[in-house]
Amino acid sequence: MSGTGTLTRADLAESVNRHIGLSRAEAATLIESILEHMSAALERGENVKISSFGTFVLRDKTQRMGRNPKTGVEVPIEPRRVLTFRASQTMRDRVASA
Repeated sequence: MSGTGTLTRADLAESVNRHIGLSRAEAATLIESILEHMSAALERGENVKISSFGTFVLRDKTQRMGRNPKTGVEVPIEPRRVLTFRASQTMRDRVASA
């Protein structure tokens, strides 16, 4: 992992390179392909489930009234689609014991 405390695409490709033995370029292409496949599925409105990791879920939010915290004026919040992540129980257990 890079020194920033964030796992990056390059970190994933490096891990694939070390553990599987693909070249750096092949590993980077593999990671890009996986991420592109996941993104395309989400664009089509499909949820993405990765066993023992979690599920990326699309939710449609309806229009609602919100309040500007600075002025107190009520404003309508437009309907939108949001992406949420639900960690699997396995992942929750691993994170909790870390």
